[in-house]
Amino acid sequence: MASRPSAMPDAPRGKPMNLVKATGTIGGLTLVSRIAGFAREMLMSRIMGASAAADAFLVAFRLPNTFRRLFGEGAFSAGFVPLFSQRLHGKGGMEDGKRFSEEVLAVLLPTLFLFTLVFELAMPLFVAAIASGYEGDKYWLTVALTRITFPYLLLISLVSLFSGILNSLTRFTAAAFAPALLNLAMLSALIFVPVGGTKTAYALAIGVTVGGVLQIGLLWLAAKRAGVSLKLRRPRMTPGVRQFVRVVLPATFGAGVYQVSQFIDTFFLTRLPTGSVSYMNYADRLNQLPLGVIGAALGTAILPQVSRFVGASDPKGAAKVQGQAAELAMLLCLPAALALAVAAGPLIAAMFQGGRFTAEDARVTGNVLAIIVSGLPAYVLVKVITPGFYARQDTATPVKIALLVLAVNIALNFALIPPFKLYGLAAAIAICSWLNCVILYVILHRRGHFRIEGWLASRIVKQLLAGGAMVAMLYFVKGALNPFFAGSVGHRLIGVGALIGSGLAVYFPLVWVIGGMGKDDIRALLRRRGKRGSDAA
Repeated sequence: MASRPSAMPDAPRGKPMNLVKATGTIGGLTLVSRIAGFAREMLMSRIMGASAAADAFLVAFRLPNTFRRLFGEGAFSAGFVPLFSQRLHGKGGMEDGKRFSEEVLAVLLPTLFLFTLVFELAMPLFVAAIASGYEGDKYWLTVALTRITFPYLLLISLVSLFSGILNSLTRFTAAAFAPALLNLAMLSALIFVPVGGTKTAYALAIGVTVGGVLQIGLLWLAAKRAGVSLKLRRPRMTPGVRQFVRVVLPATFGAGVYQVSQFIDTFFLTRLPTGSVSYMNYADRLNQLPLGVIGAALGTAILPQVSRFVGASDPKGAAKVQGQAAELAMLLCLPAALALAVAAGPLIAAMFQGGRFTAEDARVTGNVLAIIVSGLPAYVLVKVITPGFYARQDTATPVKIALLVLAVNIALNFALIPPFKLYGLAAAIAICSWLNCVILYVILHRRGHFRIEGWLASRIVKQLLAGGAMVAMLYFVKGALNPFFAGSVGHRLIGVGALIGSGLAVYFPLVWVIGGMGKDDIRALLRRRGKRGSDAA
C-alpha cells in the first residue's frame, strides 16, 4: 500500500498554501454565513409557514440564484481563476493579472446589465414557463417578487469576479464572509416586517437585493486593500478576453445543463401541492450546510493550487492536492450525511417547527431531508474532482457529463414523481448526484490525472466503519429521548443537542484511533491554533 505524504508539496511559484488551513478559514467563515442563514430560515418558517406567499418568495429567490450559479460561481470561477492565476504567477505578475481582470470586467458588466433588463421585461413569460402550476394572485406575486430579486444576479456576478481575484491571492476571508451579509439583510427584513403573508414576502425580496449591494461593497474594499483597484475600461475583445470566453463558454453550457435541471425541479415543485417548495427549501437548507462548509470550501481552496501545479507541469503534485482534499472531504462529510439521515425528523422539528410551520410540515420536510442527504457525499466529491478538469482548462468534458446526467434526471423525474410526489423528486436529485460524481472520477482516473490510491481508500473504509458505529449510537439515543422530540422547543433542542453530542463523541475518537484521518495534518492544525491563541493572549 502506498504511504501517504505527510505534507503537501510546495507550490511551484508564489506563496505556498496549506490546504487544511485554507479550508478551515473558508469553511469557518462559511459556517458563520450558514448559521445566519439558519437563523433566517428558522424565523421565516415561523412567520411565513408553508404558505402560498412563502412558496412565491422562494421561487422568486430561487430563479436569480439559479442564474447566479450559472454565471457567477460555477462557470465564471472555472474560467477566471485559472487564467488569472497563470498571469499572477507568470512574468507579468500583478500588473498582468490586474489588466486581465479589468478587460473581463469591461465585457462582463454591460452583458449583465443587458441580460437583467431583458428578463425584467419578460418576467411574466419566464415565471409562467418555470412556475406553470401557479395561477392568479400567486402567479402575479411571484412575478413581482422576482422582478425585485433579479438584480441580485448582476451584483453577485461582480462579487464572483472580486472573489476570484482574492482567492487567487490566497486571501479567502472577505469572499468567504460575504454571503453572511445576504443572510443578515434578509434576517433584518423578517425582524422589521414580521406580519407574514405578502408584506413580509416583499420585504424579503428587497432584502435580497440589498444583501447583494452589501456583498459587492465588501469585496470591492477587500480587493482595494489587497492592492487590486480595478478601473472601468471600454469593452474590447482583447486576446485575454477571447481566451476567457473560449474557456468559460463550455463551462457556462455545462453549468447551464445543471441549472436546466434546477428549473425542471422548480417546474415539478410548483405543480405539487402548496407547501412543496417550502418543504424542499427547508430540507435543502440543512443539506447545504455541509455542502457549503466542506465542499465549496475545498473546491475554492484547491482550484488555484491545482492550477498552479498543472501550470508548472507537475501532475503528481496536483493529484496529491486532490487526494488530500478527498480525504478531508469524506472525513467531515460522511458523518454529516449519516447523522442528517438518522436525525432528520428531530432536527427539522427543533429548528423549524412552530408558529405557522406545523408538526405535519416538519414531518414531511424531515422525510425529504433524509432522502436528499444520501447524495451529499457525491456533491462534495464533485467539488474536489472538477478542479482537475478546470485547472487544465477542460470545461468541455463536464459539459458532456452534465448533458447525460440531465437526461437521466428528466427521466427519473417523470418516473418517480407521479407515484412518490415530492419524495420522488428528492430521490432523483440524490441519484443523479452520484451518477455525476462517478462518471467524472472515472474519466480523470482513465486520463491518469487523479485516482483513489491505497492510503486514501483505506482511510475512507475506516471512516465508514466509524460512521456505522455512530449511526448505532444515534438510533439508541434517538429512541431513548423520543419524548423530548415531541415536547416544547426547549425539549427538542435538548434532544438534538444530545444526538449531536453523542454522534461526535463516537465518530471522531473512533476514526482517530483506527487511523481514518491524517493525524499529522490535524496535529499541525491544532498546533497553529494553539500558537495563535497564545499570541492573542
